[in-house]
Amino acid sequence: MTAAAVRRWVAPVLLGVVALLLWQAFVVGAGIKPYLLPSPTAIVEQLVLVLPLVWSAALATGMNVLVGLVVGSVVAIGAAIVAARSRMADTLLSPTAAALSVMPIVALAPALNTMFGTTSTTPRRLVVSVVVFAPVFVNMLRGLRQVQPVHRDLLKAYAATPRQITRTVTIPGALPYLFTGLRIASSTAVIAAIVAEYFGGLQNGLGSRITSAASNSAYARAWAFVLGAILLGLVFYLATLALERAVARRQGG
Repeated sequence: MTAAAVRRWVAPVLLGVVALLLWQAFVVGAGIKPYLLPSPTAIVEQLVLVLPLVWSAALATGMNVLVGLVVGSVVAIGAAIVAARSRMADTLLSPTAAALSVMPIVALAPALNTMFGTTSTTPRRLVVSVVVFAPVFVNMLRGLRQVQPVHRDLLKAYAATPRQITRTVTIPGALPYLFTGLRIASSTAVIAAIVAEYFGGLQNGLGSRITSAASNSAYARAWAFVLGAILLGLVFYLATLALERAVARRQGG
């Protein structure tokens, strides 16, 4: 690891440590009640006690995030390709993406639970897919439109087929925009999955565990599950970032 990479990792770690120390000092010094804000040490103690529950809940929520992220991204990429090729399709799909981006989860999740049943994971995965669709669609469509006409004309002059033009120019040019959308979607997908769990259904995810602990006045335990949610979000974000770098290396970027 290079010195620059070390500095890039050390700075946020130090900032996090300082923030935790200040948090602990504030809670202890000001005598803050646990139901208002538990101390970091109390949260860590609870995390150790319920670590198996946090792990199983993170797996359940993570699977919903993964399925919803994949389904939403595939549909969004396909829709963006269609919209880039057809002005009429763009007229229909762009407003749809805008409408989905502002659809409140608090209204969507209960409706889907009623449709598919509270014992199914389908409603939560659909919520994630809906939330993921807009950022991936918008960024992919923007990327597909960034290819300069002169590049297409040059390939056409060399008798390249539309498939070859798409493979060698259009898709590589759109990939940076696609991964921008995926990075945004990876974080919002975790938030969507957790919020969707607040509205009934299976009590096996992080959102369900947070509400259950809070309703039983186990506030430090609730924060332990919140910490699990934060770590889950980081896992998905870093996985997306690693995938982007792997694709860039393969392309020689």
